[in-house]
Amino acid sequence: MAETIRTIPTKAQLMERLADSFSGYYGDFSVAAADAGLSASQAKTLGVLRTAPASMRALATVLACDASNITGIVDRLEKRDLVRREVSPSDRRVKNVVLTTAGEETVDAIRARMHTTHEALDALDDADRTALYDLLGRVFCGSRGPGTTT
Repeated sequence: MAETIRTIPTKAQLMERLADSFSGYYGDFSVAAADAGLSASQAKTLGVLRTAPASMRALATVLACDASNITGIVDRLEKRDLVRREVSPSDRRVKNVVLTTAGEETVDAIRARMHTTHEALDALDDADRTALYDLLGRVFCGSRGPGTTT
């Protein structure tokens, strides 16, 4: 039996694979968000808030967009009762955006509609899922945290 020799991918090849992967994920996410009547930016905002409430400034930073765009996104989400604004307990001048129960349910519904992503993840065995989870955590959620730069 011939032995397969694997080459170590270059950083450029890894970045290309990540770009392809994220493009597929984002496309699936965008379709699911549209099915829920939301833009991808609105749905991504809900996903960010799933972790914890955030100030408008923090949302703009995490979502890499202008603060004025966040205001419009949050206004539209608030009209649908998916988020609410609350005074920050640490600084009364700051308003935090908080996910409502309806917002949590919407995030769950969007993720449930991501059929292409579900099918791809279902094709992995337990060891591969664990390895992927660990690698993604090491690459994107390390000490710097997601969305930060050096």
